Amino acid sequence: MNQELDYMFVEFARVWIPDVEEVWKSAELTKDYKNGDSSLQLTLEDGTNIEHTLDPKTKNLPYLRNPDILVGENDLTALSYLHEPAVLHNLKVRFMDSKLIYTYCGIVLVAINPYETLGIYGSDIINAYSGQNMGDMDPHIFAVAEEAYKQMARDERNQSIIVSGESGAGKTVSAKYAMRYFATVSGSASEANVEEKVLASNPIMEAIGNAKTTRNDNSSRFGKYIEIGFDHRYRIIGANMRTYLLEKSRVVFQADEERNYHIFYQLCASAHLPELRPLKLSSANDFLYTRQGRSPVIEGVDDTKEFSTTRHAFTLLGINESYQMGLFQVLAAVLHLGNVEIKDRDSDSSIIAPNNRHLTAFCDLVGVTYQDMSHWLCHRKLKTATETYIKPLPRLQATNARDALAKHIYAKLFNWIVEHVNKALITNIKQHSFIGVLDIYGFETFEINSFEQFCINYANEKLQQQFNMHVFKLEQEEYMKEQIPWTLIDFYDNQPCINLIEAKMGVLDLLDEECKMPKGSDDSWAQKLYNTHLKTCTLFEKPRMSNRAFIIQHFADKVEYQCDGFLEKNKDTVNEEQITVLKASKFDLLVELFQDEEKATSPTGQTPGAGGRTRLSVKPDKSRTGTSSREHKKTVGCQFRNSLQMLMETLNATTPHYVRCIKPNDFKLPFSFDPKRAVQQLRACGVLETIRISAAGFPSRWTYQEFFSRYRVLMKQKDVLTDRKMTCRNVLEKLVQDQDKYQFGKTKIFFRAGQVAYLEKLRADKLRVACIRIQKTIRCWLARKKYLRKRSAAITIQRFTRGYQARCLAKFMRRTQAATIIQKYQKMYVARKRYRQKQAAALAMQTILRAYMARQKYQALLREHKAVIIQKYARGLLARRWYKRCLSSLVYLQCCVRRMRAKQELKKLKIEARSVEHFKKLNIGMENKIMQLQRKIDEQNKDHKVINERLVGLESSHALESERMRVELNRLRGAEEEAKNNANRVTSLMEELQRLRKELSTTQKEKKTIEDWAQTYRDEMERMVAELKEQNGLLKTEKDNLNRLIREQGQQMTEKMARAIVEETQQLETDLNEERSRYQNLLTEHLRLEEKYEDLKEAISSNVAKPGHRRTDSTHSSNGSEYTYNSEYTESEEGSRAAEDVTRGIDTSLTLKLQKRLTELEQEKQSLRNELENKEELFQRARARDDAEHKKARGAELEYESLKRQELESENKKLKHNLAEMRQSLLGNAGAGAGAPGSPAYKVLLDQLNSSCEELDVRKEEVLILRSQLVSQKEAMQHKDEKETMTEPSHYVEDVSKLKDSDEIKQAYVGLKDTNRSPRFLRKPLEVNELLSRLRSPTPDFHKLNEDGELWLVYQGLKETNRLLESQLQSQRRSYDAEVEVLRGELQNVKEENNRQQQLLAQNLQLPPEARIEASLQHEITRLTNENLENMADVPTATREARVTILRRMVDLMEQLEKQDRTIRKLKKQLKVYSKRIGEMGAGLTEGQTSPGQMVDEPIRPVNIPRREKDFQGMLEYKKEDELKLVKNLILELKPRGVAVNLIPGLPAYILFMCLRHADYVNDDQKVRTLLTSTINSIKKILKKRGDDFETVSFWLSNTCRFLHCLKQYSGDDAFMKHNTSRQNEHCLSNFDLAEYRQVISDLAIQIYQQLIKCMESILQPMIVSGMLEHETIQGVSGVKPTGLRKRTSSIADEGTYTLDSILRQLSAFHSTMCQHGTDPELIKQVVKQQFYIIGAVTLNNLLLRKDMCSWSKGMQIRYNVSQLEEWLRDKSLMLCGAKETLEPLIQAAQLLQVKKKTDEDAEAICSMCHALTTAQIVKVLNLYTPVNEFEERVSVSFIRTIQTRLRDRCETPQLLMDTKTIYPVTFPFNPSSLALETIQIPGSLNLGFLTRV
Repeated sequence: MNQELDYMFVEFARVWIPDVEEVWKSAELTKDYKNGDSSLQLTLEDGTNIEHTLDPKTKNLPYLRNPDILVGENDLTALSYLHEPAVLHNLKVRFMDSKLIYTYCGIVLVAINPYETLGIYGSDIINAYSGQNMGDMDPHIFAVAEEAYKQMARDERNQSIIVSGESGAGKTVSAKYAMRYFATVSGSASEANVEEKVLASNPIMEAIGNAKTTRNDNSSRFGKYIEIGFDHRYRIIGANMRTYLLEKSRVVFQADEERNYHIFYQLCASAHLPELRPLKLSSANDFLYTRQGRSPVIEGVDDTKEFSTTRHAFTLLGINESYQMGLFQVLAAVLHLGNVEIKDRDSDSSIIAPNNRHLTAFCDLVGVTYQDMSHWLCHRKLKTATETYIKPLPRLQATNARDALAKHIYAKLFNWIVEHVNKALITNIKQHSFIGVLDIYGFETFEINSFEQFCINYANEKLQQQFNMHVFKLEQEEYMKEQIPWTLIDFYDNQPCINLIEAKMGVLDLLDEECKMPKGSDDSWAQKLYNTHLKTCTLFEKPRMSNRAFIIQHFADKVEYQCDGFLEKNKDTVNEEQITVLKASKFDLLVELFQDEEKATSPTGQTPGAGGRTRLSVKPDKSRTGTSSREHKKTVGCQFRNSLQMLMETLNATTPHYVRCIKPNDFKLPFSFDPKRAVQQLRACGVLETIRISAAGFPSRWTYQEFFSRYRVLMKQKDVLTDRKMTCRNVLEKLVQDQDKYQFGKTKIFFRAGQVAYLEKLRADKLRVACIRIQKTIRCWLARKKYLRKRSAAITIQRFTRGYQARCLAKFMRRTQAATIIQKYQKMYVARKRYRQKQAAALAMQTILRAYMARQKYQALLREHKAVIIQKYARGLLARRWYKRCLSSLVYLQCCVRRMRAKQELKKLKIEARSVEHFKKLNIGMENKIMQLQRKIDEQNKDHKVINERLVGLESSHALESERMRVELNRLRGAEEEAKNNANRVTSLMEELQRLRKELSTTQKEKKTIEDWAQTYRDEMERMVAELKEQNGLLKTEKDNLNRLIREQGQQMTEKMARAIVEETQQLETDLNEERSRYQNLLTEHLRLEEKYEDLKEAISSNVAKPGHRRTDSTHSSNGSEYTYNSEYTESEEGSRAAEDVTRGIDTSLTLKLQKRLTELEQEKQSLRNELENKEELFQRARARDDAEHKKARGAELEYESLKRQELESENKKLKHNLAEMRQSLLGNAGAGAGAPGSPAYKVLLDQLNSSCEELDVRKEEVLILRSQLVSQKEAMQHKDEKETMTEPSHYVEDVSKLKDSDEIKQAYVGLKDTNRSPRFLRKPLEVNELLSRLRSPTPDFHKLNEDGELWLVYQGLKETNRLLESQLQSQRRSYDAEVEVLRGELQNVKEENNRQQQLLAQNLQLPPEARIEASLQHEITRLTNENLENMADVPTATREARVTILRRMVDLMEQLEKQDRTIRKLKKQLKVYSKRIGEMGAGLTEGQTSPGQMVDEPIRPVNIPRREKDFQGMLEYKKEDELKLVKNLILELKPRGVAVNLIPGLPAYILFMCLRHADYVNDDQKVRTLLTSTINSIKKILKKRGDDFETVSFWLSNTCRFLHCLKQYSGDDAFMKHNTSRQNEHCLSNFDLAEYRQVISDLAIQIYQQLIKCMESILQPMIVSGMLEHETIQGVSGVKPTGLRKRTSSIADEGTYTLDSILRQLSAFHSTMCQHGTDPELIKQVVKQQFYIIGAVTLNNLLLRKDMCSWSKGMQIRYNVSQLEEWLRDKSLMLCGAKETLEPLIQAAQLLQVKKKTDEDAEAICSMCHALTTAQIVKVLNLYTPVNEFEERVSVSFIRTIQTRLRDRCETPQLLMDTKTIYPVTFPFNPSSLALETIQIPGSLNLGFLTRV
C-alpha cells in the first residue's frame, strides 16, 4: 500500500517508524523520497535527525501518519491511513489527552480500563443515550447496549453482547453496566422488580466468583453468559445465567499479592456478628486458604459492608435467612478444612491428630462423624475385579485429597447458588426475545502455560472465528447494498487451528484417549502429539529444548504449553469415600449439594479436581443431564468442548455486539498508557484484524452531500451542478487520476486507504494558498496604513513647530504694544469702574422693584388660571357624565328600535317568499306611478341637500367671523387695561427715583469715609485671611480624607448590606422554590399512585368480571361517587371481597397501602352520607324556594310574550293603515299604461286586496266573539258561594293551568271583557298583570275575577276603543296627502333595509336546519324578483321600482293574513275545548254577589307597554339530573379547537362557576360538592384520555386556572375583592367558603401544568438535537469531517430533518395555542421558561456527549441559534420571563468553544466567563474540543490542568449532565377577570339548552 502512495512521501510528510520502547515513533521527512532511494532522511519529534534504511528486499516504506484533524476520532475506521501505529496513537490521544476510555473500531467497542471511578454511568447518561442512534453519540457501553436493545425491538431478533479481555481489563464492569442499562431503560413487566433482581445477582456472583489478583482487585475467576429475557413489549421479565471455567484451584492456593474469593474475607470480617459466632470464624490470617497471598485487605474496600450487600442481594433473590446461614456454614467448613493438619505416620502413610480443633469444627458444621472423616482423609479405597483394598495415603497425597475435597465442596456450592439465582430470575411470563451478555476470558499467554490457558485460548479461537465471519459478512453486505464491485477480501481464517484442537485425532481427542489408558502419562501424550501433528500441521511446533511441551500458532500469537498436569486436570478426580461420608451428613443443605451426580441440581454439573491449580468447571448440555453415570464421567476437555459448542450455537443464532476491554498498564495506574501492553492486547482481541479487513477494501466512505460540503473549496463554480452526485463524480475524476482508488455507490463514495488524507492535503493546500493571499493583502494594508500614519505625524510636527515660532513672534509684538497702552487702559478702567458701580446700584433697585410687581401680577394670573382650569375640568366632567348617560340611553333606544325594525323586515321578507308567485301576474301597471313618485322624491332630496349645504356654509362662515371679532375685542380690552396700569406705574417710579437720588448723594459721602477705613482694615484682613486660608486648606485636606474614609466605609457597608440582603433574598427564594418543587413532586407522586391504583382497580374489576356477567345497581355507583371528593377511590365492599384473590399476586406493601386508603375513603363516604341525610330538609326547603323563584321568572316571561303579541297586533294595524293609504293614493292618482288605475290588472289587484281586508275584519270579529263567549261562560262558574269556591277550585285550577302561555290567558281575559254585558258591573276591571298574577297563584280565587262587574266595563271599553280606532283610521286616510313625502322616504329606507336583511339571511345558512328553511325561502324570493325584473326590462325604471315596492308590501300583508289565519284556527280549536268543559259544569252564576264597595272607578285603557330588558344576576340554574349532561357536554365531549376560535377564552370555566354560584345562592351544599367533584374528576378523565394532545391539555390548564381565579375573585376575601367592580362584588359567594376546594383545584392545575410540560417535551425532544446542533443554520461554516462505520446523523438538512425553523415554528404554535385559550400571561412565561430550559439542557447534554460537535464552527452555529431563540422571545415580548437565563450554560459552552485556549490569561478569562457551567462540564468540553481544519489547534493537557487548578475551590455538584427532567415549580398569580358574568351568552353549539340564566 505504501508503495502506491509514494507520491505522498515529500518533504515535511510525517511517518511512523518502529521503536523498541514506544513500539512506534513519529518522524518527519526532511527530503523528498524518490524511487530507488534506499533510505529516508527523517527528523524525530525531539529534533534528532536520523536516517531510516529501507528493507532492500521489500522496499516497504514506513507507515504514513494521519492528518491532525483525524487524530482522536470516535471511530478508528474513520482514519484515512488504517494501520497499527495509527490505531495505537488514536487510542492513546483519546485516553491520555481527552480522558475518553471508549472508542469504536467498526463494529467493535474498545474499552480501556481507566483504573479510576468516572462519573459517566449515572442515570442522566443512561437517559441521554436512550433512543439515540449509535453513531450520533460518543462511544460508550450504553451506546452498544442501546443498539442491541433497539435491534431486538426492530428486527425481532435475539442479541448478544460479547465482552472479552484480559484479567483486569474491565470485562465484569462493562457487563454490569450493560445489564444496568437494560434494567433502567426497559423496566419490568410485573410488580416483582425483576430488573432489580437481575442487578442484585451481580453482588452475589462477585462475592463467590471474583477475587483479587495481581492485575485486578475484582477479577472474575469464571466466565458467564447471562440471557436477559424480554416480553413482547420489550420489558425485562427474567434472566438466566450460564457459567464457564470456574477457577477452583484458587480455593486452596493463591499466589503472592492475591486473595481467595471475596466471600471468605467477608465472612471473616463479619465474624463478630451474633448470628455468625457458631461458625467459629476469626481473622482471615488464621486460615490457610485465606492467608497464602499475604494480602487479605483490598485498599478502599470494606468487607463488612460488602458482606451486608451480599446478604441483601440474597434476600432480594428469595434466598431466606436459613438458607443463607446454611451457605455460610458450608463456607466456614471449607476454611476449617484447610486448617486440618495432616502428619506423617511413616513414609507411606499419614495421620491426623486426635481431637483436631479445626476438623472437629468442620465435622460439626457439616454434620458428619469425626472418625469417618479423619479416616478417609488419610486413606483410599482401591477396587479390583474380585477384591477391595484400603490403602493409606502419604502426607502429600492426603493433603492433595483434602484440597480436592475443599474445591469440590466449593464448586458444588457455587453451582447451587447459580441454580437458585436462576430460579429467582425465572418468570412465568412467556419470553419473547432475549439479550445475552457474555463475560469471558480473553486470550492468555504466560511464561508457563498449562491446561487452563489451553482451554481459554481454544474458546477465544472459536470466538475469533465467529467475529471474523461476522465482520466479513457486514463488509460484504455494505458493498452489495451500494452496488459496487465486490472483490474477495483476504482475511485470517483460524479454522485450521480449531481443527488442530478439536478435530478427530486433535489435541483434545488424543488427550481423552490418553486419559483412558491405564498407564497413560503426560510424556506419552506429548509423544503422540509429536508423532501425529508435527509433520502434518504447520500450526503445531515442538520446542527445541523440551520434550514435554508443544507450541500452537494461535490467531494472536504463538503459545508454548507445558504438558505437565494435563492428564490429571483433564480427569479431575476426587475420593469417592469422602463424598460418601458427606452424603451421610445430617446437614440438609450439604446433602442437597451432594445428591447423585446424575441427578445433581447444579446447573453446571462441575466436578472437582484432585490437586494442582485447576481452574476449570464446565456446564454440560442440560438435555443430557442425568442420563447415565457413564456420560457423567466425561473428561473436563470433552465437557468444555460441548459447552463451548452450545455457546457458539447460541451466539450464531443472535446478532452479536463486541466489546473489547484493554488493560492500559500492569500497575493499575489511573490514565497511564503502556504502548507495548496495548498493542499486545489489540492483536489478541481482533481489533487490528478488523482494521486490516477494513483497510483491504474501501475503508473511507462519504455520502455525496458530505463530500460536496467538505471539498467544495476544491471545485470551481462551473463544476458545481444541480446534481450533487454528478458534481462529485466529475470533480473526483479530476482530483484522483487512478479510478481504482475510489468507487461510486448508490448513496456513498468509497475510498481506498489514504485517499481521504490525500484529499485533505489538497484541501489544506488550497486553504493555505487562500490564507497566504489574505495575509498578503492584510499585511499590505497594515503597512500602508502605518506609513500614512507616520507621514501624517511628520507633517503635524512641522506644522506645530512653525506655528510655535510664529506665536512667539506675535507674543513679543503684543507685549510691546501692550506696554505703550497700559496707562491709557488703566485710567479708562478706573473711570469705567466708578460708572459701572453707580449703574449697578440703580439697576439693582429697579430690578427689585420690578420683580416685586411682576410677582404680584404673576400670582394674580396664576390664581385666575387655576380657577379657570378647575372650572374647565368640572364642567367637562359634568358634560361627559351627561353625554355618557345620554349616549347609553340613545344606544339602548336604538337597539330596541333596530331590533323591532329588524323583526318587521324579517316578517316582510318571509311574506315575500310566500306571496311572489301569487302576485306575479298582478304587478303590471304599478311601476310608472311609483317611479314618478321616486323621481320627485329624489329631486326634492337634491334641492333640500343643496339648500342645507348652503345654509351650513353660511352658518360656519358666520360663526368664524363672530369668533374672530370676539377675540379681537378681548385683546383690545386687555391692551387698554394694561396702558392704564403702565401710566400709574410711571408716576410712582418717578417719585421713587427722586427719593433715591437724595439717598445716593448721602450714601456717597458716607462711602468715601468708609472706604478709607476699609482700606486699612482690608490690608489687615488680607494677612489674616492668608493665614486662615492656609489653616483652612489643611483642615479641608484632613476633612476630605475623613470624608473619603467615611464614604468608603459607608459604601462598603452599603454594598455589604445589599449583598447580604440579596443573598438572603435569593436564599429565601431558593428555599421557597425548593419547597414548592418538593410539594409539586409529592403531588406528582400522589397522582402517579392514584393512576396506578386506578389501573389496579380496573385490572381487578376485569378479572372479577371474567367468570360471568353480573349487573350492579346503577344508583349505587352514582351515589358512591356523588358525595366524595375523588370518586375513583370509592369501591364497594363486595367488589373488594371479590378481588382479594386477584390482589394476592400484587406487591403486598402496595396492596396494604391501597386497602388502608380504601378503608379511610369508605369511612369518609359514610360520614358524608350522614351529613347528606342531616341536610336533606334544608335541601327540600331550598328547592321549594327555587320553584317559587322559577315560577316568578316564568311569569315574567309570560308577560314578555304578551307584550310581544300586543306589539305584533299594533304592527298589523299600522300595516293595514299603510295599505289603505297606498290604495287611496293609487285611486287618486290615475296614470296611463297597462298598470295605471282603472286597468283590468289594477282592478283585479285592488279587488283582491279589498276582499283580503274584509276577510281579515270578519275573522277578527269572529275571534272577539269566540273569546267573549269562552270567558263569559268561565266567568259564570266563579259566582257560586264561598264554600263551593273553597271546595272545588282544583278543577278550575287544572283548566286554567292548561292555558299554556300568556297569550291564551290574555285572549281569554279580553273575551271575558267583551262578553260580560251586565249593567251592574260598574267597578273598575282588573289590570292584565293583576289578572295574570291571580291566575298564576297556587290556589286562584276565580269568583273574584268578575265579582264587581268589571267584565261589563271591559266590554264597553272595547266598544269605545273600536270606535276610536275607526275614527283614527278615517282621519289618517284624509291626511294622506300631507304625508306623501314621509311615505316616499320610508320607501327608500325599506329598500335599504331589505338589502341589509338579505345579507343577514345569507349568513343564516350556517344556522341549524330549521333556520335554513327560512333562508331558502328568502333565496327563492330573490330569484323570483329578479325574474320579474328581467321580464319587465322594457318597462320604465320608475314603474319597475314601484312594482317591486308594491310586491313587497303585498307580500308583507299576505304574511300578516296567513299569521292571523293560523291564530284564528288555533283559537277555534281552543274555544271548542273550553266550551265543552264549561258545558259540562252546568251551573250559572248569580248576578248579585258583588258588593258595591269593590267596584273600581278608573276604566281600563289599552296601553302599548314597552318591553323591559331583564336584569340577569350572572348565574346559571340546572336540574340535578342534568349534572351528568352538563359535565359531558362541557368537559368530556368539548372540542377545544372550536371553543378557542369561536368563543371567549375560558368560557367553560365561566359557565361552571355561574352554575356553582347558583348552587351557592340557593344554599345547596350537596349540589356544590357534587358539581366540584364531577368537574375535577371529569377534567382528570379527559386528561388521562387525551393527555398527549397539547391543545387539550393547554385548553384545560387555561380553564382550570380561570376557574381557580373565579373562585378567588368572587370568594369575598378583601385581598381578592379590591380588583373587582361594584357589580362583581355583588356576585360574590354568600354561603360557602371554598378555600379547601381552591387548594384542590390548584393541585389539579399543577398536575395539568406538569402534563403540559411532558407533552411539550415529547414534541420538542426529537427536534432539539437536530435543530440546535446537527443542522447547519449558517451554511458552509462547519466542515464535515470523515466518519467511520458508525455514521453520525448528517448535518445537511434533508427532507424531514428538523431545523431551527422547525423549533421556532413549534414554539410559536405552542404560544399561539395558549394565547387562543386565554392562558394567563404569567403562566405562559413559566411555560416558555420551561421550554427553553429543556432546549438548553438537551442541547448541552448532547454537546457534552458528542466529540464531533465540539469545534469552533459549531460554537458559532450554537450562538447563532441561541440568538434566533432570543429574537423569538423579543418578538413575543417574553425577554423578562427568565427563559434567556436558562440558556446561559449553553451560551457559555458555545463561547468556550470559540475563545482562545492557550495562556494563563485565557484560563482566567474562561473561569470568570463560565460561571454557569460546572467544572466537570468545562473540562469535558475542553477535552472534547476537536479541530475541524488544520488551522485550528487542540487544547493542551497543561491548559486543562490549569483550568482544573483554578476551579478547584468551586463548591458544586460533580454531575456532568443537566437534568432534563427538572420542572420548575409553577405558581398561579391571581389574575382577576374584568368580564361581567351577566353579559356572558351561552352559544347553542355547546348543547347546554337545559341551563337557565338567572
